[in-house]
Amino acid sequence: MGTKTVIKDSEFIQDFSASLSDDYLKAKSYVQDVPTQSLLHIRSFTHKLTELLGQDKQIAFSSPNLYDRIEQLNQQRVIDVKTTRALHRLRADGNRGAHPEKYHLTQAQLLALAQKSIKDVLALVEHLYPKVKGQVAPDYRYEASDTLTAKDLCYRAVMEDDAEAQYLVGISFKTKALILKEQEQQQDQEFATSAEATSNPEPSGVLPLTSHISAADRFARAAYWFALAAPKHMEALHEHGVALIHGYQGVPEVAKGEQLIATAAEAGVVNAMALLGYFYLVGSESFRPDSQLALKYLQRAAEGEQTEAMANLGVLYYQQKNLAQAYHFISKAAQAGYPHAQYHLALMLANGDGCTRDMIASEYWMAEAAEQGQLDAMLTRAQHMLNDDNAFGSDLTQAEDYLRQVIKYGHSVPAMIELSMALADGILGRVDVVGAAALLKLARQNANKKEADIIEPLWRSLALQIENVLKVTQDPAEIHSLNRAQTLLA
Repeated sequence: MGTKTVIKDSEFIQDFSASLSDDYLKAKSYVQDVPTQSLLHIRSFTHKLTELLGQDKQIAFSSPNLYDRIEQLNQQRVIDVKTTRALHRLRADGNRGAHPEKYHLTQAQLLALAQKSIKDVLALVEHLYPKVKGQVAPDYRYEASDTLTAKDLCYRAVMEDDAEAQYLVGISFKTKALILKEQEQQQDQEFATSAEATSNPEPSGVLPLTSHISAADRFARAAYWFALAAPKHMEALHEHGVALIHGYQGVPEVAKGEQLIATAAEAGVVNAMALLGYFYLVGSESFRPDSQLALKYLQRAAEGEQTEAMANLGVLYYQQKNLAQAYHFISKAAQAGYPHAQYHLALMLANGDGCTRDMIASEYWMAEAAEQGQLDAMLTRAQHMLNDDNAFGSDLTQAEDYLRQVIKYGHSVPAMIELSMALADGILGRVDVVGAAALLKLARQNANKKEADIIEPLWRSLALQIENVLKVTQDPAEIHSLNRAQTLLA
């Protein structure tokens, strides 16, 4: 008997479709060192795959939007439910990869997401192979990505003055800087509050920082490589502009940065068009608000599937009282996986703005936004879960987790108040007066006038609750906790 041939995963993808091979190989090669770029190639792979699936059935896609393409293939029964879900998962992972800091991803989570997406691509192609090729999929083996990618990129960037490699080195530094910056902010917040805190004085949920290179240093290094690549690489020119605006290397140069972004936008860089459209939408140092120019650039960026541009188009139409168009574009951005749009879509559905009022759909999109880390949505979902017995997907553990994340990432006073009340009243299944007092004290320190007016009666009520329990309890542990809480409120 002959030995069955087992091909490499790269050969497997090439055999399935040569047009998909380049994106797969790039996604795989960047997975370790530039996972954001890997996930963007996964998204490009997914887009081309929808094109391939529509070809045999002569599907004329009605929209360039990937979400729309997947749904059109599904509605016309070109793909089954399993394929539809897999395509949407790859689309969503690609979106998360583009802006990992907005989804509060750590470097380890970003790497794991990129690695998972590669395996998801292979599983999907294996599922589709008989339908597309008309025969059983061949056996293949996965080969780990080349560990020399980082060295190769650096060699090309330094020794060959390769602008693409310089740009990717900059992206790698920028991504790590954004993630590290959030970690540093979390750790600062944890240390600032741990002395106040709570029944658990140890900082929760934040791993100690192990990198000897600070976020500021990484931003500076990213800026260096973007500036080096900018004269020959339009995406790098856009990033160079962003670096100048935010002062990656020290003092911001906002006007110069905005002009570079405008140049990149005119060259067709989608992210630059989205940002220039935003400048014209709200105004900036160099650009006055101009609704016509905002529309022009946001529309062009939206056609390139830039989700923030879609969302801002919705904002523009909302400002112009064109609620139907506002709903249309915010829906598109929400369907594309942008959490801020999902939150605003939930509000529009709840109010019937530009659409038929639909509270079930509103709760669905609110849950989607919360699941992706949108802070306003997380607070709203937690409040619904705690205060409405009929709330969609009520889960007290999830509600507490949402509130703690909103406090950690957004320093939200309403979330502090909400969680303090829940701990004091035992809504979460336990009474924790120390935690309640610490949160209320933190809320008072950060409150505005309106919030302070809300806090004062709660402060007095909690102090009275503690005093009354101290009068009757004989439990030494409880007395210790109550005295601690009383000290916090003193």
